[in-house]
Amino acid sequence: MIFVDRARLETLERMSTDSGTRELVAQALQETRYAPPRQAERTVEDWASRLAAQSAEQARIDRELLRRAEELLGVLWTRGHWRPADLARLTRRQLRPAHVSLAVDLIAAEARRYSPAALDRRWTEQLQELDAARPGWADDTDWLDHASARLRLDRFSALIHLLELLRLWGTAPALTPVGPPPGSAATLTEPVAGEPKQLARIRALLAKAEATTYAEEAEAFTAKAQELMARHSIDEALLAARSGDRTLPGAVRIGIDNPYESAKALLLDAVASANRTQSVWDKQNGFCTVVGFDADLDAVELLFTSLLVQGVTAMNSGKVQQGGRSKAFRQSFLVAYASRIRERLSRATAHAQHEATTEPGVPDLLPVLAARKEAVESHTSTLFPTLRKGRAIRVSDLDGWTQGQAAADRARLHGHEPALEG
Repeated sequence: MIFVDRARLETLERMSTDSGTRELVAQALQETRYAPPRQAERTVEDWASRLAAQSAEQARIDRELLRRAEELLGVLWTRGHWRPADLARLTRRQLRPAHVSLAVDLIAAEARRYSPAALDRRWTEQLQELDAARPGWADDTDWLDHASARLRLDRFSALIHLLELLRLWGTAPALTPVGPPPGSAATLTEPVAGEPKQLARIRALLAKAEATTYAEEAEAFTAKAQELMARHSIDEALLAARSGDRTLPGAVRIGIDNPYESAKALLLDAVASANRTQSVWDKQNGFCTVVGFDADLDAVELLFTSLLVQGVTAMNSGKVQQGGRSKAFRQSFLVAYASRIRERLSRATAHAQHEATTEPGVPDLLPVLAARKEAVESHTSTLFPTLRKGRAIRVSDLDGWTQGQAAADRARLHGHEPALEG
């Protein structure tokens, strides 16, 4: 009599099925990724149709697609030096909102691999801002069904979106590193629970400046925020000098979106320069890399976001004349706004530095700040050894330039500084 080990047979059958699923998904991803541009749409649709037709293997296929996506993300983090916000931005620029939603799902799923202590502060913040701290499903075999229901897509359409997304990610170029990848124990710092009180106060003041409809209130809120920001940077520099802290500069990426991206990059450069950091624009990928010390990087992110909101609001306000609807006007407006903001921020920084040096017990700031400036320049050269200066931005609308400077003058930045005349 022959006894059949049914459990073993079932295991072997399952292994055979799983192997077939892995091969099928691998072939789908390989062919959709490397399809020539003119054939990409047809290739994606063909493979979405083939995968959707495998109804009996749906759970295995979806689980394998998720596994392969997580594997790709791991490569992008470690070898490509991408970060969650970067991939979300790339997806938003190249594809559609449904793709962005799927991207967040995949980033959240991959993040489960790491304990909170294995992520640096900015990585954790990016996951939270994307709402990608944890996935929204309980079982990985249901993840694509969950996404399809949320996006109101049938299975075929959901697979098209997923294959298009993975094709985009699979062709993403390697970037200059700006921080440790997740799980890089040799360079990790503990994530911060919350943020320093000073930074929270600055954030709250800038939020009020953006929300108010009264120019005087916006000026007061922004002025106070700038005072706190400049002093916080100086205090951090002095503390590091006293303690012998040899922490090196770091870097962050800040998105620069169309339209008028060159003018927005100019505004960010103005903010970066005034806060003792350096900005490098990557036009192709839609971001600037800002190099500097941690407190200064936080200040640049906060202030740039607020000033951009105020500038765009002013450009779109009723105070702008009818000619303000043209592209030339808007470009000129934002370039002028950035140029005048540069002047005013530089003046505010110098004022804060002067006040700090007159306080009793404060050592000479100049050597401390000079050393930090040299460290930032050196780190920038290390990250970007072939860096070149960009071309000047052309301005072709005098009215736009004039009104842009006026808007920058209204964005009063220092409580002790009178408003500039037009």
